[in-house]
Amino acid sequence: MLKRVVSTISILVMVVSMFAVSPSVTNAAPISEANSTIFGPDVYVFDPTMSTTDIQGITSSVFATQESNEFGSQRKAFLFKPGSYNVNFNVGFYTHVAGLGQNPGDVNITGGLNVNADWDNGNATRNFWRTIENLTITPSSGTTQIAVSQAAPLRRLHIKGELDLFDFDSNWNAGWASGGFLADSIVDNAVVPASQQQWFARNSQWGSWSNGVWNMVFVGDNNAPTGLFPDPPYTVIEKTPVIREKPYLYINGSGQYQVFVPSLQTNTQGASWANGSTPGQSISIDQFYIARPETATAATMNAALSQGKNLLFTPGIFHLNDTLRITNPNTVVLGIGIPTIIPDNGQAAMSVADVDGVKIAGLTFDAGPVNSASLLEVGPTGSSANHSANPTSLHDLTFRTGGASPGKNDVSIKINSNNVIGDHFWIWRADHGAGAAWTNNVSKNGLVVNGNDVTMYGLFNEHHNEYQTLWNGNGGRVYFYQSEIPYDVPNQPAWMTQNGTVNGFASYKVANTVTSHEAWGLGVYSFFRDAAVKLNSAIEVPNVPGVKIHHATSIWLSGTAGSEITHIINNTGGRVYANSPAEAMRQTVTEFAGSGAGDTAAPSTPANLTATSASSSQINLSWTASTDNVGVTAYEIYRNGNLIGTSTTTTFNDTGLTAATAYSYTVKAKDAVGNLSAASNTATATTLSGGGTGTALDRTGWTATSTPTSADVPQNLLDGSMATRWSTGAAMVPGQSFIVDMKTSKNINKLVMDSTGSDNDYARSYEVYVSSDGTNWGSVVASGTGTGPIITVTFAAQNARYIKVVQTGTASSWWSVREVNVYGSSVAGDTQAPSTPANLVASAASSSVINLSWSASTDNVGVTGYEIYRSGNLVGTSASLSYSDTGLTAATAYSYTVKAKDAAGNLSAASNVTNVTTPSGGTGTALSRSGWTATSSPTSGDVPQNLLDGSMTTRWSTGAAMVPGQSFTVDMLATTSFTKIVMDSTGSDSDYARGYEVYVSTDGTNWGSAVTSGTGSGAIITATFAAQNARYFKVVQTGTASSWWSIREVNLYN
Repeated sequence: MLKRVVSTISILVMVVSMFAVSPSVTNAAPISEANSTIFGPDVYVFDPTMSTTDIQGITSSVFATQESNEFGSQRKAFLFKPGSYNVNFNVGFYTHVAGLGQNPGDVNITGGLNVNADWDNGNATRNFWRTIENLTITPSSGTTQIAVSQAAPLRRLHIKGELDLFDFDSNWNAGWASGGFLADSIVDNAVVPASQQQWFARNSQWGSWSNGVWNMVFVGDNNAPTGLFPDPPYTVIEKTPVIREKPYLYINGSGQYQVFVPSLQTNTQGASWANGSTPGQSISIDQFYIARPETATAATMNAALSQGKNLLFTPGIFHLNDTLRITNPNTVVLGIGIPTIIPDNGQAAMSVADVDGVKIAGLTFDAGPVNSASLLEVGPTGSSANHSANPTSLHDLTFRTGGASPGKNDVSIKINSNNVIGDHFWIWRADHGAGAAWTNNVSKNGLVVNGNDVTMYGLFNEHHNEYQTLWNGNGGRVYFYQSEIPYDVPNQPAWMTQNGTVNGFASYKVANTVTSHEAWGLGVYSFFRDAAVKLNSAIEVPNVPGVKIHHATSIWLSGTAGSEITHIINNTGGRVYANSPAEAMRQTVTEFAGSGAGDTAAPSTPANLTATSASSSQINLSWTASTDNVGVTAYEIYRNGNLIGTSTTTTFNDTGLTAATAYSYTVKAKDAVGNLSAASNTATATTLSGGGTGTALDRTGWTATSTPTSADVPQNLLDGSMATRWSTGAAMVPGQSFIVDMKTSKNINKLVMDSTGSDNDYARSYEVYVSSDGTNWGSVVASGTGTGPIITVTFAAQNARYIKVVQTGTASSWWSVREVNVYGSSVAGDTQAPSTPANLVASAASSSVINLSWSASTDNVGVTGYEIYRSGNLVGTSASLSYSDTGLTAATAYSYTVKAKDAAGNLSAASNVTNVTTPSGGTGTALSRSGWTATSSPTSGDVPQNLLDGSMTTRWSTGAAMVPGQSFTVDMLATTSFTKIVMDSTGSDSDYARGYEVYVSTDGTNWGSAVTSGTGSGAIITATFAAQNARYFKVVQTGTASSWWSIREVNLYN
């Protein structure tokens, strides 16, 4: 950002050099051969015998297209075979320039190879997504200009001259540039950053380094600049502790393509090739599956990976309908030409097993339109293997959420394996471009590290909605961190942590459970564009001896007045809030080391605790928030001295209490490491008496109906939750009513209607009726007027099964009731348990569902329901003689028993034990259905989307008897490979298709012939067929039956 021009720059020579073109080479090979290789038409392989004019023409033409093509779909690679090339060209967006020699000196560009920012008036802060590597540049002007920001790595370069890291604006001032990466390279003369704001250099050397602006980190470099942070802003680490250089494509002495994989090295300094070839091994190109966007699919790539092949991506955009699974150790996945992979269905784009030595390099991961939990997952959750001798290494990876196309994900990259090496990431939630908005391109975290001993070099991570980096593993090391926090936070309440007590999400967050972590050279920058938002601390780490931060800075780039970063690390360091004076724009912390005590400060004591009786069974609590040096994470609630629950807010509702009983409460605040505050003041409240006498009856199995009905369904009267309600959905008028069916006759003497929470919606007046059959109601047994949210109605003891309450008043409010409780007894003195259920049988309905059935129990009064136990644990209840246990694991054994229950709560002995194992699901893997949609003909109230909602409690149905021609169609959103469809009607067992045909289509219009057909014979129909590649599938019902055709779930398998 410096405005001065460094004196060593010769402007005239630089300008002249940009346009120098040398004469053509005679006897040139035809240029048409350049993009006719195995790598496809977007890869140009140049030979030194080709015409210089032709090479110049192609490179210049591509640059003309790509110069400002920030979010375009074109991708190009220029690969130069060993030799010398007197050409002069610029490198634009999505362009990869590389030499095909084994060493940088094998390819020499003698005219010029530059990156300018003319398209944006010298502003290089958006010069992203390009790569230059593995060649020598001998500029005719003496100077090479590479004005770039993120995602523009420079590797294995020998620049024989000066290197300038910026461009000029139209007034010949140094234009902005914002971050770059240089590794394994040699610059013979000076490196001039000028206005380049931050830079990371590893294992390189140069003649001199002239200046710095905010944050520059040098690891394992020869002739690193000297000076003390923060002015100049240099962080120098003498040696690189552990590294494997990025794999690269080259041509061997026999003219064969190979991929060279450098060896793992420790404690290195300088370029790996400075004194001879880089150590490592070569892999023949025939050991790679060459993925070209016009032919490669997730299925073909996974098939190649499963056969032990490596992957080489060529330039283009790859839409994936399945996760690419890296399961073999030492697999190499290499991209040339900035290939971009996009998961279309909400799955991870790529996953890596917890194995040794995987290398992934040169890829861009774009979030798809359906939210993905992560884009790249390295190691499954719980990975624990030690990979220190042969770690996985990740190089030049870009992750984008929005910008090029709308997308969303929870985490961009999640690292679960141990010992992983990250060697240059840009993890970017778009601040501009397609879909860039706070609630559109949502990305909670850029990087989550759960593995231990993970090392990162050159970590750029920006704009995510919550923590940019969340580090949960021990032994982490980070060398250079650059992060802009999100621009588009809409307001402060939308961006709070620690139970709403701390402003914002730290950019760099090390979990409180971590005991060892170290980072060097961290810069966190703010531009709160849309609101006056504050971030409390740019960096949050545990205050323990093993945690150290060396050289951190915060910068206020610009933003809404009143916005700021208040501290740098853990409430230390000054705030940044304006562009002037200088200290308002930049603050620094040179060293932070944990004190050894950890966080021992307890939160402040919660104050002003109050307790309010809400009903005869509920007391509501509220209090004033506590504060903490790090942050309050929760509150513990104590009733009469005993812990009864926790809350992450400053309220708590204590339910299930006894009427007319006094209770006392205290509350304690808790922080992330478990420090507890002192107890709050004691608050006491007494539950309402509810009036009358008797015991509240068990409502299990009871049902309710009402007139009128609304979206607030009658069953909410009986669900035990004060968070739901029944309502008329209309103003109160006489004649509105609800009816409760208690299923068996009860001896009752009191009714309590609780409208707390909708306090003005109580019945203005009412009448209560009872019935033994639900038809004959007789005379009113009680009537009255309501005066508040809890109405208690007492009456002479009644023996009845049904209760009806009629509202007889008028008010503009709706009539709504949260809970209805009935008091009395089922039959006085009923202590007799039901008989034991018999003949319990279990059958596996699918890989995730087991169906149970049994013979009825008897009882002296009546059985009200059955309790179902799986492996000794209660998992559900049923009012009938069957139960479907869902959400189970495939190929797993389960055991079940059932107990009968009566109205008084007496339980029978357990039934016989029955055992069953869920099936494996057959061959293939069930595909993710995220984002899929369904239509049907005909339609009914059981909507087609129920086929895909993951619930066996909903269904799609025709709503009419089965006749030929009924159908449903599923749109999978992208072309998918599949071999099997499973239609599960369990729960509507007689509603299976009597006959069916399956069709597939790529466009939803042209269906062709049926791929399979058959007849159904039970609730689960499995249709298998030869592998199909299609976006749509349609199932046509061809039989006749009086039953409706209905299906609970449809799954597809590959």
